[in-house]
Amino acid sequence: MRYLYALGVFIPLAIGLDVAGASPTLIFFSAALGVIPTAALMGEATENLAARSGPGIGGLLNVTFGNFPELIIAAFALNKGLHEVVKASIVGSIISNILLVLGFSILVGGLKNGDQTFNQQAVQSQAAMLLLALAALVVPAVFQLTDGGSLPHISQARVNFGGDVEHLTIGVSVVLLVTYVLGLVFSLRTHRDLFNPHAADETADDVWSTQRSVLMLAIAGVLVGVMSEVLVGSIEEASKNVGLSEFFIGVVVVAIVGNAAEHWVAVLVAYKNKMDLAMNIGIGSSAQVALFVAPVLALLSFAVGPHPMALVFNGYELAALLFSVLIANYVTIEGRSNWFEGVQLLGVYAVLVLVFVFA
Repeated sequence: MRYLYALGVFIPLAIGLDVAGASPTLIFFSAALGVIPTAALMGEATENLAARSGPGIGGLLNVTFGNFPELIIAAFALNKGLHEVVKASIVGSIISNILLVLGFSILVGGLKNGDQTFNQQAVQSQAAMLLLALAALVVPAVFQLTDGGSLPHISQARVNFGGDVEHLTIGVSVVLLVTYVLGLVFSLRTHRDLFNPHAADETADDVWSTQRSVLMLAIAGVLVGVMSEVLVGSIEEASKNVGLSEFFIGVVVVAIVGNAAEHWVAVLVAYKNKMDLAMNIGIGSSAQVALFVAPVLALLSFAVGPHPMALVFNGYELAALLFSVLIANYVTIEGRSNWFEGVQLLGVYAVLVLVFVFA
């Protein structure tokens, strides 16, 4: 985690380049690199909070604060009217957590520790929530097609779908949020022993105090907000200059940068043979994005930006969501993992990225 802080030099650099009106490409990549140390600081603070609370609550804390940078980036993008970038980053976050993060975690953990086990019932309940979210996120696109409409194209910044689809988006968002809240009740209250079988030693010398962790979270939150505004302000021009679509930047670059902290933590804890926490971060983060981040952004768009953002995804995004969620349920069904499963997950992610490049 520590070496990621060396990238902190890009925080003042990105701000300086933005103020000076430098090349949007330089601003974008500087801001993207500047987000990483702020996310790393947020990740280290939440990891220390997690060390006091056990794998279930610890995993929830990690994915919640780990998704915060992406939520802020997406909120700024909404305000700019970059709806398709926002939706691409939502999909990118879900698939990168399942395929990239979990893939690396299983690969690294398997090579270091051999076959690893985890709480199959707890992880499967989160994977099942992903299936519910998949159904909810696909339905608006099905409605749009059945009603004679078309899906958005990756070259579009936003599409105003109007009336019925917007109302459907509100309904779907409310259902997802209610399900997310009930999932918290399930994991933190009625079945907390399943998700949080033990808490860590609160007297460990190398664990930050709660006050220090909260302070670091606050500092990281402010820095993430600043970097997010700079990053989003340069996306459109930067994508043209480097020859990559805004869709690719949203689904790959923004998704990876916005989740850098939890990506690193998941691989690290898998290396330490803590696969329950790694699985909670990988699968749990995807579930949180689908059940919480996506509907919050959809509802926020009714107040921010040029017009509401309907939860209608393009064909590439729908295919990526479908394959990733089905794979998530498959790899968690036995409660065991080996390094070759990690290779397979990474292979699927590599194929999807290649498709996104040529899309």
